Amino acid sequence: MTTIIVLFNLKDDVAKEEYENWVASTDLPTVRNLRSVDNFQVFRSTGMLGSDDQPSFDYVEMISLNDETAFYEEIGSELMQGVAEQFQSFADNPQFILTQALQEK
Repeated sequence: MTTIIVLFNLKDDVAKEEYENWVASTDLPTVRNLRSVDNFQVFRSTGMLGSDDQPSFDYVEMISLNDETAFYEEIGSELMQGVAEQFQSFADNPQFILTQALQEK
């Protein structure tokens, strides 16, 4: 199974409340409704374990896929293109990392 991890900060002109309201009203329900997505969560970074340093990224998204090929098809839809455009208006240079869990034998 593939999990996409997205790391990002908000653009300077975006209020945290505006972004988080959009996540709750639009991003989470829309992405979670995709057939290719098993789970989608958005996290706000709150600190670094054992340190007073600030995290490098303010937000982390985790999108767990059950079918990567179907996901690419679904995100090509007009609805998802609109959501992606809105996300890009909030996020400053997001990094999308494709991952696979290491399995125990």
